[in-house]
Amino acid sequence: MPVSPAYRPDPMFPQLGAEFADPVQAEAFPKTILRYRNDRAAATVGLETLTDEEWIAHFGRFTPLPDNIDPPLAQRYHGHQFRVYNPELGDGRGFVFAQLREQGTGRLLDLGTKGSGRTPWSRSGDGRLTLKGGVREVLATALLEALGVPTSRSFSLVETGEELVRGDEPSPTRSSVLVRLSHSHIRFGTFQRHAFFERPDRITALVDHVVEHYYPDLSGETDRPVALLRAVTARMARLTARWMAAGFVHGVLNTDNMSLTGESFDYGPYRFLPRSNPAFTAAYFDQQGLYAFGRQPEAVFWNLQQLAGCLTYVAETDALIEVLNGFGPAYRQELMAAMLDRLGLAPRSDEEDAALVQSAFKGLAEGGEALRWEPFFFDWFCKSQDRALSSRRADIYRGEAFDEFRSLLAPYAPERPERLSAAYFQGPEPEELLYDEIEEIWAPIAERDDWEPFEAKLAKLETARVAWGLPAQGT
Repeated sequence: MPVSPAYRPDPMFPQLGAEFADPVQAEAFPKTILRYRNDRAAATVGLETLTDEEWIAHFGRFTPLPDNIDPPLAQRYHGHQFRVYNPELGDGRGFVFAQLREQGTGRLLDLGTKGSGRTPWSRSGDGRLTLKGGVREVLATALLEALGVPTSRSFSLVETGEELVRGDEPSPTRSSVLVRLSHSHIRFGTFQRHAFFERPDRITALVDHVVEHYYPDLSGETDRPVALLRAVTARMARLTARWMAAGFVHGVLNTDNMSLTGESFDYGPYRFLPRSNPAFTAAYFDQQGLYAFGRQPEAVFWNLQQLAGCLTYVAETDALIEVLNGFGPAYRQELMAAMLDRLGLAPRSDEEDAALVQSAFKGLAEGGEALRWEPFFFDWFCKSQDRALSSRRADIYRGEAFDEFRSLLAPYAPERPERLSAAYFQGPEPEELLYDEIEEIWAPIAERDDWEPFEAKLAKLETARVAWGLPAQGT
């Protein structure tokens, strides 16, 4: 049987109509070599029973899934790219391939592609994805999920047998097609396109679609656009806070990379922080530091303002502004919650939690070159002071930079301290995903088609995910 009884197709996106997407076909690739399949994610949508041959047929050659989207749809959208408006965007190397209901929750999920070939929105691009780019995205989503960040999940990676030329990679380089599992692929830029054409009717249709399928609890609201902006603002505050607690720099926070369901997706030039540095950037072309680590809350808020601008066609401006004014307080609350989750601590009061979080950031900033971001959370998880003060970084933690943190930590209780019994926490170092390690994982693939380091890293990240036991976020 190609799918399990848990498979529940529910293709809702095509109902929006021709002004929102274009029918396309995937390229016929020279090869389809399965490099990664996410069976844990597949089990949530009833696709884990596919054989490898069936998997490749659906996610390498894109044979339609039963009773699902056929043909695939490349979305139309606009967007601000580094705050310059671009009306020539759209899915240039991807499409929405299927929509399904998640087992247990009933949420509507999308399977979308990256690297599946040219579309009407490809412009001068070839519609392809490098294999290295696919490997990097699989690794990013694995660690982000482990760290409790709302994120798309890498569902499948298939090598496609073409040689690609890229200016930022040694070329020719190998090609691939990635499939993501996301809560939605509708973007802020989807709204921007219809605002650009001054079509409030289409904006209303889009609001209704998003509410009905992704925010059904808002279906009874009398002012849906305002209610939707409030819900999206809350989710974006949560996402941004989780990025910051994870020490993650997305790199390209354009409005076309902002999902209406508040999930992080499309990982190009991302980075995880080596150590605390608000000015740290991920993209070599972000020369002004617009999307630097410390500026990510500002970037997300600016993007929310653009979404609100679109909604002025169908809602009162003052009401939308009032919603936007709630982003700052929501972000601060979410940052406290995210940092306490990362430290494995039960909350106390807003005042105490804010002071502890501020002292943690202060210690990270003043800890010097020897204190990396991720080991700090690993050392202190669940208030494991004895472990932290006997770690390789003990001298830093005993120093003046952490005097305040140690003092403020004293009254806190660990949250689920039994997690410390996991074998993961018996080792001296945590799992990280710094730039040099990604390059080390890629090198044996490029040189001799050796996938063992990649597979070993994913296994370690899964061990970390289970050990951290952080609250599930997003998809």
